[in-house]
Amino acid sequence: MSDVLLEVSQLTMRFGGLLAVDQVAFEVRRDEVFAIIGPNGAGKTTVFNCVGGFYKPTSGDIVMDGKRITGMPSHKVAQQGLVRTFQNVRLFKNLTVLENLLVAQHTHIETSLLRGLLKTRGYRRSEDEALENAGRWLDFMNIREYANREAGNLAYGHQRRLEIARCMITKPRLLMLDEPAAGLNPQEKRDLSSLIDQLRREFGVAVLLIEHDMSLVMGISDRILVMEHGKPITTDLPEVVRADPRVIKAYLGEE
Repeated sequence: MSDVLLEVSQLTMRFGGLLAVDQVAFEVRRDEVFAIIGPNGAGKTTVFNCVGGFYKPTSGDIVMDGKRITGMPSHKVAQQGLVRTFQNVRLFKNLTVLENLLVAQHTHIETSLLRGLLKTRGYRRSEDEALENAGRWLDFMNIREYANREAGNLAYGHQRRLEIARCMITKPRLLMLDEPAAGLNPQEKRDLSSLIDQLRREFGVAVLLIEHDMSLVMGISDRILVMEHGKPITTDLPEVVRADPRVIKAYLGEE
């Protein structure tokens, strides 16, 4: 079995006359935390949207565990074990915390109308398993006390944890996090860093991360891709990236 879980080759995305992503290539290995960084407008989120199935790239290839997923819609990509969060938290805010975790498991529950009406043994077993899974993630994320609270009424940091739990309950192989530290206070950022490391160690999930908080990125990432103006600058270890003059120039400019 190959060590590479996700392979992106010569990814290009045009919006009319705008070249948003230009020949980007990288790979994410199993159990790895891989970060994509760059100034605003570098094309990071466009790459995420192409990989996650929200955009169909103009050209290039995206392969997940040996299977080509280029241009697949997002729900098909998720079925391949690749799920994502968003920069702006997207929960069912009028549903409770528990209900959000149950909805996330809908593809694993026997939900046919007849089975539901008859309350068949298989239907009841699926319901019980979904509740047990939800309970485990409520405990893991330390949000069980909020299980019956509407998700929209949670503190922002708890909404972030719920969003990650909602992804993880689907048993992904690759978790994509789009600026997960945005809006968090310093303690919540430290907790997030520990959480990402714990998810990787305990569940064997690889993480693909976009983030502007450099202390979090440098502390948690195994490798980093730096982008500017839609193009890759370098891909390397955090300590190498930190000292790269091209990266410093991209972030700080030069006289």
